Amino acid sequence: MKYCSHCAGELVYEIPAGDNRHRFVCPSCNSIFYQNPRIVAGTLALWQNQVLLCRRAIEPRRGYWTLPGGFMENGESTEQAALRETREEALAEVTLRSLLSMITVPHIDQVHIFFVADLEQPEFGAGEESLEVALFAEADIPWDELAFPTVSQTLKRWFARPDSSQPAHVFDITMPLDKTGV
Repeated sequence: MKYCSHCAGELVYEIPAGDNRHRFVCPSCNSIFYQNPRIVAGTLALWQNQVLLCRRAIEPRRGYWTLPGGFMENGESTEQAALRETREEALAEVTLRSLLSMITVPHIDQVHIFFVADLEQPEFGAGEESLEVALFAEADIPWDELAFPTVSQTLKRWFARPDSSQPAHVFDITMPLDKTGV
C-alpha cells in the first residue's frame, strides 16, 4: 500500500498509538489500514468412501489436485463459502456434516477451514477453476500431485480416523516448504 484510499495521502508504515503491530497509517487523515488473514473454506466431499478432488486450472499450483475450496467472500458464513466453492469448482451439491480441520498458515496470512460433506448424488464436473474433477479411493489419491500441505494434511488426518464425529483437527503449518509457500 502506498496511498490512502480515503484522502490519497501517502501512507507510512508504523505502530499506531495504542497498538502493538506495524500498520499502514495515513498521517493526513489518521486512517489506519488493518491487514488481516484471509479465510479459505472448502469441503472433503465423500461418495461411498471416495473423496472428491479437483485438478486446478488456475495458479498457484495449476495442474495439481486439491479439495474444492477457495476464499470466503464478505457476507458469507464459512459454511456458505465451503458450499459455494464446492459448487463453483466441482459443480457438486453437498450436505455438510461437521468441521474437519482448521489450519492456520501464518507465512501466507491465511486460515484454511475444511468441512466433511456428503455428495447428494455422484454428479459433478469441472467448473471454471478446475481442469477435471474425480472421485478417489484412499489408495488412488495422487499424493505427490496434491496442491497444498493443508490439503494433504486434511486428507491424511481424515483417513487416519474416517469418522465425522471426531473432533476437528486444529493446527498450524508454520514454515513454507518452498519459495511458493507450498
